[in-house]
Amino acid sequence: MSTLEVNKITPQGTATEITLGDSGDTFTIPSGVTLTNNGTASGFGKIGQVVQGTDTTETAITSTSYADTGLSASITPTSTSSKILVMWDIQYRVNTGSSNNIIAFIKTLRDTTLIGSYAKARSDGFVGEYGGTITFSFLDTPSSTSSITYKTQAALGTSGDGRTFYAETGQGGVTALSAITLMEVLA
Repeated sequence: MSTLEVNKITPQGTATEITLGDSGDTFTIPSGVTLTNNGTASGFGKIGQVVQGTDTTETAITSTSYADTGLSASITPTSTSSKILVMWDIQYRVNTGSSNNIIAFIKTLRDTTLIGSYAKARSDGFVGEYGGTITFSFLDTPSSTSSITYKTQAALGTSGDGRTFYAETGQGGVTALSAITLMEVLA
């Protein structure tokens, strides 16, 4: 193995690019080495930052109008070309009341813009209480470098008769943790 020791590599003449190796070559970066980028790097698709919000406060939804579940997180993208991977899971329970039918709708918002919706907790003949976990993921393109808040809202398909959707709670009303995770995917 040969060693090349230099302080700077500059393209020759009027060229503006330097090519390292050939197709199929592998460059090994030893442990402890730090690569610093003071310019613009692209094509890496790496995760720039990760933000998580959690909620354990039970929220009861009894209306057909959408209301916040309490689950939210904010992120400030470093570039307008970044994408945001939005993932959440909500621990829930429902009570059908005297009805044998309940359905809850959950939607995901970027600030006030709808980016995804999900229907869950359909009972279809079951009367009583049951619970579970709802999960969601979406790769969003906000095209912004301002702070963005992602949150969830829920509503019932039909209200009344004691129908209730509880977010951030488990079967039997046990406190449960719901979480939303935001990952900035660099372009």
